[in-house]
Amino acid sequence: MQLSTTDVESLERATLQAVAPEAVEALPGWLLPMDRGTVGRAHSAVPLSHESPEPSALNAIVARYASRGFSPVFRLPDVPAFHGFQRALQKRGFVRRQPTLTQVARVADLRALAGTGLSGGELAEAPDAAWMAMFLGPGLDPVDGASRARALSRAHGMLYASLREGGQTLACGAASFGHGWLGVHGMRTDAAQRGRGLARQLMGMMAEEALGRGIERVFLQVDASNAPALSLYRRLGFTTAWPYAYWRRPDTR
Repeated sequence: MQLSTTDVESLERATLQAVAPEAVEALPGWLLPMDRGTVGRAHSAVPLSHESPEPSALNAIVARYASRGFSPVFRLPDVPAFHGFQRALQKRGFVRRQPTLTQVARVADLRALAGTGLSGGELAEAPDAAWMAMFLGPGLDPVDGASRARALSRAHGMLYASLREGGQTLACGAASFGHGWLGVHGMRTDAAQRGRGLARQLMGMMAEEALGRGIERVFLQVDASNAPALSLYRRLGFTTAWPYAYWRRPDTR
């Protein structure tokens, strides 16, 4: 799926709507989310286009974060137009971390490829105790998990997807709807239930809801090294729109 500059901006705005920072400021061409939690997208400056940024933006962004008591972090696309900006960050001691992929698909394709299968799926307007227990379960750092849960619970218009069987929650995820995008977030599956297609079904539920709202495109962000997730998303029609990484000083989380 080819994305325009307008598409990039709408996707980044949809991302911040979902992670719901404590505050968001703006400079020309940039959004500056500010948050004291662990969610990188909620506290890193992000450009609204992939065209070459103004060199003066670096000083302005660093100063704005410092004025609010935050250490500056940048979430930058790995595209040629940003190579000069990245070199300037390196000279200031910033390092590149957490290579991540922004992936996109058409909602109709996702719904068709996800298919149907198990019963017991539901979409709720608020996360219940069972959803939270799955989301904060084994394999997730408790502090990071709690921070992510707080961010999701602050988000406007989220739906919380669960698959349950015999009173047990087998898988969960969250769906955001905004700026013309369905966003897929917080996917978790019980370790003993993997291989049953539960994540696929959850995403099919989200896609069906998005189609009912007239939303035609879906995005997600996935760690570039997460081979099982990438394999699933590829089967569901996702392609990489762009890679990105976080730029931060070594002493910054």
